Formats: sequence, C-alpha cells, structure tokens
Amino acid sequence: LTEILLQKHLTDYDEVIEKLFSEVSGLEDFPKIPDPQLEECAIQLWNWAVTKNVGTSISKNQKAKVRHIACSLLYCCEPENPTEGVIRKQILMASKTGRTWLDCRNPQMADNFLRLAVKSLETLYSQLTSRGDGAADITSSKGDVEKDLLRVLSCQAESAISQGNNHEAVAYMQRCKDMLLRLPKDTAYLSLMCYNFGIDTYNLRKFEDSAFWLSQSYDIGRMNVKYAPGSEVQAKVLRLLATVYLEWDCQSFQEKALNAVSLANKECVSASGLYLKIRILLRCGASDDHIRAGLNEMLEAKVSLEVCLSTVKRLMSENRDVLAFEYLKRVCQHFESSPDLGTALVLQIELLLQRGKELLGKQKIEDVITGHYTGKQLTPQALTSLHVMLWDKASKHFEARNYSEALQWYNYSLSFFKAGQMEPNLAKLQRNRASCFLQLKQLEKAKEAIKEAERCDPDSIFTQFSVYKIAVQEKNVEKAAEAVNAMGLLSKSHVASEDRLLVSEDAASNLLSLAAQIALENEQQETAMKALESLCENSKDEAQVLTALRCLVRLVLSTMEKSSDEMRNVNLDVLLPYLKMALHKVSHQSRMTVEQRTEEANWFRKIAWNSALQCESSPDRMRDFFVLSYQLSQLCPTDRTLLMGQKTCLLMAAAASLELCRKSLLSVQTEELTQALEHIQICWEVWKTLKASGNFPMDPTDTLLLLYEFEARAKLNDPKVETVLESVLELENVETKVLETIAALAMEPPAHFPLLCKKALRVALSLHKKQPQADLARCSKCIHSLIKLSLPSGVSEVEAHVLEEVCDYYEEALSIIAAAPDDFPETETLWLLTRAWNTGILLYSLAQYPEAEKWCGLAMSFIRHLGSLQESYETQV
Repeated sequence: LTEILLQKHLTDYDEVIEKLFSEVSGLEDFPKIPDPQLEECAIQLWNWAVTKNVGTSISKNQKAKVRHIACSLLYCCEPENPTEGVIRKQILMASKTGRTWLDCRNPQMADNFLRLAVKSLETLYSQLTSRGDGAADITSSKGDVEKDLLRVLSCQAESAISQGNNHEAVAYMQRCKDMLLRLPKDTAYLSLMCYNFGIDTYNLRKFEDSAFWLSQSYDIGRMNVKYAPGSEVQAKVLRLLATVYLEWDCQSFQEKALNAVSLANKECVSASGLYLKIRILLRCGASDDHIRAGLNEMLEAKVSLEVCLSTVKRLMSENRDVLAFEYLKRVCQHFESSPDLGTALVLQIELLLQRGKELLGKQKIEDVITGHYTGKQLTPQALTSLHVMLWDKASKHFEARNYSEALQWYNYSLSFFKAGQMEPNLAKLQRNRASCFLQLKQLEKAKEAIKEAERCDPDSIFTQFSVYKIAVQEKNVEKAAEAVNAMGLLSKSHVASEDRLLVSEDAASNLLSLAAQIALENEQQETAMKALESLCENSKDEAQVLTALRCLVRLVLSTMEKSSDEMRNVNLDVLLPYLKMALHKVSHQSRMTVEQRTEEANWFRKIAWNSALQCESSPDRMRDFFVLSYQLSQLCPTDRTLLMGQKTCLLMAAAASLELCRKSLLSVQTEELTQALEHIQICWEVWKTLKASGNFPMDPTDTLLLLYEFEARAKLNDPKVETVLESVLELENVETKVLETIAALAMEPPAHFPLLCKKALRVALSLHKKQPQADLARCSKCIHSLIKLSLPSGVSEVEAHVLEEVCDYYEEALSIIAAAPDDFPETETLWLLTRAWNTGILLYSLAQYPEAEKWCGLAMSFIRHLGSLQESYETQV
C-alpha cells in the first residue's frame, strides 16, 4: 500500500490513505517488533506527507492521517533501548502529528500522540541527565528538550480546552509556567496562548474560565518584560478581561472591571479602552461626576468624532440625557473645524427630536440650513441621514393628519436641494409635498410640486399616480385616463416601495387599486373603471384581479339599473369581457383553495346567467352569456341543481345560435350551425347524467334537443338528419306539433329534405286522426302540404306513382270532410277542387284521357262540400 501511495503518477490518494489508516489502527494492540524495513517505510511516508504539504495536493485531514500512519509505524518497531536519534525522530513525529490533529479539530486523536511525545521527551531527558561527559553540550540539549516539552504541554492544554476539560488545561499550563524561568524567551508565546484560551472560553460564555485565562495571560506577560508580548497586546488582554467582568456580573465585579480597564489604559491608551470605561461606569450606575471625568479623558486623548458620537448615543440609551447633551455640545466645540462636524450636528437634531424637543430641533435644523449655504456644508452621509430623519418626521405627521406640520418638515428637506437639481429623491420629495398640498386643498401648489417631480423623474409610476390624483381633484377625466395608461405601462417594470406607502411585492397593482378607490370616493365611476381595467391587465396577483373584476361588474350593473334599453346593450357589451377574463383567471388560478375557486366561479356564473336573461332581443349576446355561465359552472362541484343549470345554459345557447342562423346570410350560417351542434352534443351528455340521477316525466329536453339537432343538421345538409327524425318518432307520446315543426324545418332553406318532410307529415296526420276530437284545420294543413310536396304547381309531366300517391291524399281529404262537413275549412275545399281539376286538365293536354277523366271527376266530388260557392263552381266545371 505504501508503494502504491508513493507512485508518482497516482492522483487519487484518498482510497489508499484510508486503507493504510485502517490497517495501522489495529497495530497498537500488537507487541513491538524492531524492523528496519518497517522503520524505513514510516520515514518514507512521513517525507511524502512533507512534500505534499505544499499547495493543495492533499487535504489537512489526509495529511493528519498519513502522519498518524507514519508515527504509529515508527513506534511499532521501537527497539527495547532506543538510541537518541530514534527518540528524536519519535518526538518530532509524535508532536507534529498531535499538532496536525489539533488543527483538524480532532483533539481525541491528538491526545494519544501528544502523550507519546511527552513520554519520548522524558526518556531523552533521562538519557541526557545520566551522561557525565560534555556538560555544556548536555545542558544545551536538555534546554532544547525542555523547550519542546513546553510546546507539547501547551498543545495538551489546548486539546483539553477544546474538550471542555479546563482543570486539565490549568495543570498543563502550570507546568509550562514553571518552565518559563528556564525558558524566558517563550513568555510571549505562552501569554498569547492563554489569551487565545480566554477568547475561546469567552465565546462559549464561560466567563469564570475566561477571566482566569486572561489574568494568566497578563500575569505571564509581566513575568519577563523583555520577552513579553508588548504593551498594546497587554492592554488588549486587559480590555477583554474588563469586558468579561462587565458581561459576567458588573455589580459584583465592578472594581475588577474598572481596575482592568484602567490598567489597560495605562499600558496603552486607546479609544476602545476609554469607551469601555464609560460603558462600565454606566453599567455600575456611577455618578455623573465619575462619568464626566471619563468623558474628559476621551477628549484629552483626542479620540475620533465617531467614538465621541457613539459615546453620546450610549449615554442617551442609559437615560443620561443631561450628560449626553452637555458632552455633545463640547464635542461640537472640540471638532468645530472638522469637515465631519455635520455628523455631530445631525445627531444633536436626532436626539432633540427623540426627546420631543421639536422647537429646539427646528432651530438647530434652520442653523444647519444656514451653515450649509455659508461654507459649512454637510458631508453626503450626514446629509442623507438628516433627510431620512426629516422625511420620517414628516411621514409621522402625515399619518397623524397634521398636513401643515408634515409639509414644514418636507420643506426643511427641500432647502438642501439646489434649484434645477435632478435626482429621483427630489422627485419623491416633491410628490410627498404634493400629497400634503392636496390634503390642504391647495391644488395649484400641488400641481407646481408635481411639475417639478415630472421634471426630475418622469418615468416613475408614483409621479404618474400623483398626476392622477390631481386630475381626479380637477375632475379632468382625460388627464386621469392618460395617467392611468402611463401607470399601466410603467407597472410592467419593477417598482420599489415608497415612503412606507406600499410594502407588498406588487406595488404597481396596489397603486392602481388605490387609484380606483380615489376615483370612486370622488364619484368618478368612468375613471375608476379605467384604473380597475388597467389593474386587471397588468397585475400578476390573480386574487387581486378577481376582486377588481367584481368591482367592475358591480359598477356596470349599477349603471344598467338606471339605463335605457339601448344603453343596456352597450353595458352588456362592456360586461362580457370582464366575465371572460374572470373565467380565464379562475381557470388558471393555482394558489386558490377549492372553496375559494368555487366561490369565485359561482359568483361570476350567476352574473353571466342573469345577464343572459336580459338579452331577449339579442341572441348573440344571450348565447355568449349562457356559454360563459356554463363554462364557469364547470369549475364548481357537480350536483343535481348545477347540472340542471348547465342543461338550461346549453339549450339556450343552442337556441340562440339557431336564431342567429335564421337571421344571417347563407355565407355565415355554417359557423352558427356548427356552434349550435357543439352545444347540443354537450347538452346531450349533461342530460344523460341528469337522467341517470332520477326521473323527469314532464321534461321536454329530449324533444327540444332533437328539434334543435334536426334543424342544425338539416341546414348543414348532414345525412344524419334522417337518424334524428327516427329518434323523434321513437319518443313516447310524440306531439303532432313537433312533427309539423320537423316537417317545416326539413324544407326551410337552405334545408331541402322533402321525403323526410312527407314522412313527418304523414305521421302527424295519422296522430291527428287518432285524437278523440280531431283538429280538422290542422289535418287539412297536413294534407295540403303533402299534396304540394308530391304535386308541385307548374309541372308539365306527372309520373303515375305520384298521381296514385296524391290521389290517396285526396281520398283522405274526402273522408275527413265527409265525417265533419261543417267544420272543414271551405277555402281548403276550394283549393283541393281547383288543384284536382287543374291536374285533370294537365293530363288531358298530355292525351292521358282516362286519367284526366278520373281527376276531373275527383274535382267534381268536392263541389257538394263548397257551401255558398257550390252553385257558381258547378256551372264552371
């Protein structure tokens, strides 16, 4: 495995290292066997790890494992009496392996190798002590051993700390301290080691342990000033120690905390040390005089303005207002010539306003404005902070409806902008001022402010919103519409929130919604509708769009209640696209619950239904609304009532399509008829579902659907029309009126199905005759139609079978007349006589004399039934 790892071409070391590591882990339980080959293998592995240490050839953890393997192999082949050279190799490998495991945050692994290193160091020290010759060399070597031992012991202390064994760490560190008298040059190393322990335990909130280690660090540094870390580091240690006492229990350890920070400031005075002292004094509840003395120290030490201002804020947070304002005044005097003085002045204004001293705050603001234009300009950062403060104050007054006061604060902010300056913040400021003017009913001033806002930032949706508000106030519908259109276009780009007015993601949509609300409050319905329409077009929030559509629908319906019949159609045309959009939104709504979707769909479904009922004189509108009502109903849970509604919608839509077809030109009828068929087919499916749920004995749906389907297919010249007629004839108790209608439809242009027409008429005639009291007028009409279909007028030739068929109809007519001569229409009798006589004359002209005689005789048989006309026609024929 070692040979594989040492190969130059190998790039994936991980698998080999893991196998070696696994093999070596079990060697500790075996007896030690001296083996030069094994020792050589250990040294080769160690050197390989050293060469791979440069760059990122192997990871830190892989490096630790290779060192672990090499060191374990070396100790495995340790002889019974190892030489000094072997022991030194063991010390080097064990100490470095332990250190590497510590760097990998694996102190448990490190402990074993650190113990081995200590044992080997003690063995070497014992060997050197037992020698008698070369005293100077022995002393030097023993010194090196002690130095190595100190390093290993400090690593053991570090391992103990990382495992939470503070007592063990203290014991190891005490041994190190005892060795410092002989190794003074390691004072700084040991002091910094204790400081690091103090930081680690402080981060773990172990204040007692942290205080111990920081004290140790400081004490070790004092043991030998020559080799100590230096006064800056010592001061840093003491400041952290003071912070530990402050956060641990300032009341119990206030003396220690103050002592530590005072010592730190004596070692090396610093701004952080002086500030820390003020913090401790404030936490301990020291008197104003004590704190004042600390503040004086800060000014004398020439700390930065930033630290002084942080101190002022700290004083304010601890309710030491008098001291804070007093100190701030001195700070302003002290830094009077500093270019950053404005920061102090802005803080002074902020603190005055926080404490409710608005009058003094305003005086200071006016002083700053004056100074700003007389050579004492604020830095950009200070000016930004002041603007934020002024706007915040104005915003609060605006929310409290103190519009004049809000305007004054906005005007203070405006004072810092130069005439003609161009920037978005100025546009925002002018918009805010315009809002104040509008509330104060100062329309002209509001318009001036918005004009400035447009100059600075014309492409802002908020600017257009302000333009809109003014247009509404002026009742300028055209201007308001232009602003709404502009807002709609600008809403397609990202909109940030402004002045806490809007905080949702869809700020543009909220603005349009607010625009509609403003218009309605000002009784400007047309403008409100434009705003809501723009919202529907541009918002990505489906719920918000549906709410807007509801508003639009209600507004249209409220207008319809007061409008004339002519205007009602106009309003219905406005309403239709709103309902179509609602259908689209509800159909594609992904965030709605089932209940919400049902509620929305049901609401708009009912609106579509009621709208359809108002379209009696407009079949195209009626069809569209009923279709929409059906489509919306598909988004609702199905029940018997809903299915009945769907059936009615589809029936009415089909009827409306057929009505449109009757009034349309032939060129556009196909589309209407195809649509009607679609509605009929869907209606059949709905009706089947309904019939499966119960009985409907008196329901005419079957008849109506068959009539509508017959008409549509007949006018489309669809051969399936014959099947439809068969279905009609199969109906239970089919009415004669239905068959007469079928007959009429079969011949209504562009339909032309004379055979189907005659079939329907013959069945109708048969049913009429079966009635207890036959309707002779309707019977005569059936016969009349059958004769006209079979024997059209104006023909020059007649086939024998046709004559025979028509003759049968005449015989039928005679039998009916004979049964009730007084009830049969006289005009119909005359028509039958005339038609038979003319047929006889036609046959005579064709030299068909027997047939001519037959038909003329048939005609004469009707003369006796003519009544008052009998004598006149008797003479003629």
